[in-house]
Amino acid sequence: MKEAIATGDSVEQAFEEACRILGVESHEAEFEILELPEKKKFGLFGGAPAKVRAYIKQSPAEAASVYLKSVLEKMGLSDVEISVQEQEGGALLSLSGDDIGFIIGHRGETLDALQYLSGLVANHVEDTYYRITLDIGNYREKRKETLEILGRKIASKAVKTQRNCPLEPMNPYERRIIHTAVQEVPGAKSWSEGEDLNRHVVVGPEGGEKPQFRRNGYNGGRRRGPGRPQGGNRPRGGAPSGPAPAKAPAPKTGNGPLYGRVDVKK
Repeated sequence: MKEAIATGDSVEQAFEEACRILGVESHEAEFEILELPEKKKFGLFGGAPAKVRAYIKQSPAEAASVYLKSVLEKMGLSDVEISVQEQEGGALLSLSGDDIGFIIGHRGETLDALQYLSGLVANHVEDTYYRITLDIGNYREKRKETLEILGRKIASKAVKTQRNCPLEPMNPYERRIIHTAVQEVPGAKSWSEGEDLNRHVVVGPEGGEKPQFRRNGYNGGRRRGPGRPQGGNRPRGGAPSGPAPAKAPAPKTGNGPLYGRVDVKK
């Protein structure tokens, strides 16, 4: 709330002066009489001027814009322009300027933080829920399209594999986009799990996740028989695979004895 206090010989003069201080016309402000004028006694003694407080009530969107402007100035961004577009139940605040892309942050985290704080300020004006949305360079719309494509893709995967597919943590706004996109894929459903910053969406088949069976005794798609080593398969014909065993040296042939020559003493 913007306000100014002024005095004058009459209430009307004090109100006009207060509006001049505010920089608005009298029909744009409201006023409160703080002190009524008092006439001088006998035209010589005492007396007091009228005192009036003029004020302008800010809308929730204006309050959020003023707060956001002050925060951005503290960040060294004094040239940022903020346009306010009133919407049903809230307002869209679009930021424009040079070199302000870093305000978005990693996957919009910085922009979401500023949006949350601005929303708190807006909701303190009239104590009613008022939704504030911040945007830079149409980032919100681009992010929405990306999430919609992701939601439909993951939903199709979940239906095909009959497995649940968890996604990374997201804020409530982005989770709603995923839930809406999943509804467009027949046979898929979605729900949220986790708490606080770990809250995330899980996409799965409507009938629930089906157990995945794996047959035992398979190696590379072929069954191993009992007692067969895992390293290879026995070739046809029954011969074991692997290097052939070394052969024993062949015995010497000739006139001598089988195990060498033996001299007999005469």
